[in-house]
Amino acid sequence: MVRKILILCFLPFGHLALGQSLETQVDSLFSSMDKPDAPGAAVVIMRGDSVHFAKGFGIANLEYNIPVAPETVFLVASVSKQFTAYGIALLATHDEISLNAPVTEYVPELHTFTPPITTQHLVHHTSGLRDEFGLLSLAGYRMDDVITKDDILRLIYRQRALNFDPGTEYLYSNSGYTLMAEIIERVSGQSFSDWMRDSLFLPLGMSKSQFRSEHGEVIPGVASGYITAPNGYKAQRVNYSSVGASGLYTTALDLGKWLTALKHGTIGGEKTRDLAHTRGILTNGDTLAYAFGLSHGQFRGTRSVGHSGSHRGFRAWAGRFPEYDLGIVVLGNLEEFNPSEMAMNIAALFIDDKHLNAYEGTYYSEELGSTLYITMEADTLRLNSRRGRLATLSRTGLDSFYSDAWYLSTLEFKQEGDSLVGFNASSSRTQEVWFKKLNQ
Repeated sequence: MVRKILILCFLPFGHLALGQSLETQVDSLFSSMDKPDAPGAAVVIMRGDSVHFAKGFGIANLEYNIPVAPETVFLVASVSKQFTAYGIALLATHDEISLNAPVTEYVPELHTFTPPITTQHLVHHTSGLRDEFGLLSLAGYRMDDVITKDDILRLIYRQRALNFDPGTEYLYSNSGYTLMAEIIERVSGQSFSDWMRDSLFLPLGMSKSQFRSEHGEVIPGVASGYITAPNGYKAQRVNYSSVGASGLYTTALDLGKWLTALKHGTIGGEKTRDLAHTRGILTNGDTLAYAFGLSHGQFRGTRSVGHSGSHRGFRAWAGRFPEYDLGIVVLGNLEEFNPSEMAMNIAALFIDDKHLNAYEGTYYSEELGSTLYITMEADTLRLNSRRGRLATLSRTGLDSFYSDAWYLSTLEFKQEGDSLVGFNASSSRTQEVWFKKLNQ
């Protein structure tokens, strides 16, 4: 029988379905994983600075039938990046490094490119460095090989060309975060794992968190990663033993502590906290969604800040919705599991899709000589013509919507002052057809 461990605090919150408790609705979301013979997930919900909900679903280790609990340790893969980046922010705000200095000032083994790669470029994925996983694969490595930090750095140091000039484009690169861990080691004089333990984990009481830099290192209470196989599940062994881009083993409860610390700037103060949330800017002036290992986004018209992670059967998402003082952590141990989607489903229990009725109205395109109508039906926006329903609209940003019709991908609404004046309709082959909102 699956053992369930639940922490539930009854505090005021959003718009849970009438008559249903939070636990009932979260249980429903994870019902497909809450089985005694299947991989599972751990969920933590933070309201304010407190744990509002914490529960495990399914099995952490199928071989020994160990259930998932909020205290179960998972590899969180690229969720690790925000810790590495926060370390860089701490060093920068304490004037121990300069974000604008060439990386070669700290790691001289890296080839000198022109223009130079700076630490800032590494943070925001604008360095142009080729990604380490692509390089490893081309060099003949397999993901079930033992891969160390030195293996990766040797490949990075040998590179003599970039994907693009530093600062001119955004392209996600794990290589940059491996180098950031190396910078922290060389500037601090400690191993990256020890520095993270002493500077972040111990002060924050994250007692079950650690970066694994040594292959075979024992990690108490860790789950196993799995992938669906014809006759059930197949174990995915993790032999990747580098740190910086990945390598953090932690729990949903520890990540809840981290979200609170990140909100307040508990380590390093407001200056470090604000820097960690600062988004990158390209040389052409465009502002990126990506900050210091954190991606800024929108959900139902409100801000979100978070990051996902995936590697060898482990899946993770951790993030916050600042206007609602809401934090969510979802960790899983099945390759096919989508923690980001599940986190948004949980967020939808708290965050109303407010002001949708502002988009209702009649819209006319001079170019098409055509009129469209947007109406509200059961809390959902519908796009209609005189001949009937065309599409259902789902919010993807503050004034952005996705359509379920094949010929209409997105609607981008335009505001002038406090008034909504119309939208641009786009698809892959038809871009920005303007529809003006008619006064009624």
